[in-house]
Amino acid sequence: MPFTRRTRLVLGAGVCVLGSVAAVTAHVLTQRDPGVPAAKGADAPHCRRITGAAPDSSGGFSRWDSDAPGVAVWGNRDIVLRCGVTPPGPTDDPCVAVDGVDRVVDTRQSTPTRKVIVTYGRVPATQVVFTGEGRTDAALVDLSGLVAPIRQRAQCVDSV
Repeated sequence: MPFTRRTRLVLGAGVCVLGSVAAVTAHVLTQRDPGVPAAKGADAPHCRRITGAAPDSSGGFSRWDSDAPGVAVWGNRDIVLRCGVTPPGPTDDPCVAVDGVDRVVDTRQSTPTRKVIVTYGRVPATQVVFTGEGRTDAALVDLSGLVAPIRQRAQCVDSV
């Protein structure tokens, strides 16, 4: 049975739609976030391990690759992890322990819409920046397992 003109038009339109969907999917899957700069110590072996093992999703957001070493991004920069930042020294900033990893809320860099949290007592230090409506607690739990293998040299939370 030969194809009618209408059948050819419908098939042609279908091929165009499938081609467009494939192109958009390929773009999304290979999209990278070039806008987050690497930290000074981002080339440390622990940083390569941390970002290489970072989860595909965190805090309710999907992960994007970054062109910068030691950087992982989730959502539309809703969560940004930077490994190799300068470790904080003794501080009066609030400190919390999440799954055995001490973290300091960097009050100088934080704002009401942006929270900057840095690991304490571990070198290299890892900074996580939260903007938007992500689940901060869940993300810190997700990321604590990546940081825990780095030997803790100091504590900001007293162990019980």
